Amino acid sequence: MKNSPVAVITGGSRGLGYALAQTLACAGYSLVIDGRDEAALAAAAAALTPGTAAAREPASAGGAVIALPGDIADPAHRAELRAAAVALGGASLLVNNAGTLGASPLPALADYPVGALRDALEVNVLAPIALTQLLLPDLRRAGGAVLCVTSDAAVEAYAGWGGYGAAKAALEQACNVLAAEESAVRVWWVDPGDLRTDLHQQAFPGEDISDRPLPAAVTPGFLRLISERMPSGRYRATELMPPVVRVSGARA
Repeated sequence: MKNSPVAVITGGSRGLGYALAQTLACAGYSLVIDGRDEAALAAAAAALTPGTAAAREPASAGGAVIALPGDIADPAHRAELRAAAVALGGASLLVNNAGTLGASPLPALADYPVGALRDALEVNVLAPIALTQLLLPDLRRAGGAVLCVTSDAAVEAYAGWGGYGAAKAALEQACNVLAAEESAVRVWWVDPGDLRTDLHQQAFPGEDISDRPLPAAVTPGFLRLISERMPSGRYRATELMPPVVRVSGARA
């Protein structure tokens, strides 16, 4: 029997990462997910694993789920992620989703704490590049793909978003260059839009963000990108959503 394709998803315990894990499990992927909150990660893994009491029906088609708590900025943790993927047969998809907002509430760039900016660059740029480097040999063999979650803050000037935006802009250019260098691997960087996530709430502490869509609303667009193996490049999740098929009612 053919092994399930293997996806490594960072930040897979909640938010968009968890929604993508659910979507890919339903599509038949085995998963390696991580997160810094061990309890949240364990709950996510239980919900994603077929046959467990906590498993949710949409994930029932998936394969194995390996959950590894840790910080993506830690080289030893990144090595654990790769080893787990190899144990499942080797990664064919890497989703660089884990990230940090940086300083919150959002400060003006003139007042941005340099230490917080350094941490944002470490988590949002250096760590995903390092993990990509580690998994590239497996991804090349599989003819796989790298998908990096980005933001419109990488390309637009929003007051207060200088740290996060600078980090995402650097990640986008790294993806752009990687796409030019790698012929066997697709490289996508996707802006998911404003979503109802913990990170977005941190950007607007105390404000009601319930008008933003939940992450699951955009995952069909991500799945279309992956399943159709679209060309490398930058995408917006809303533009990737599958077209709605309208069925005309039968006339009497």
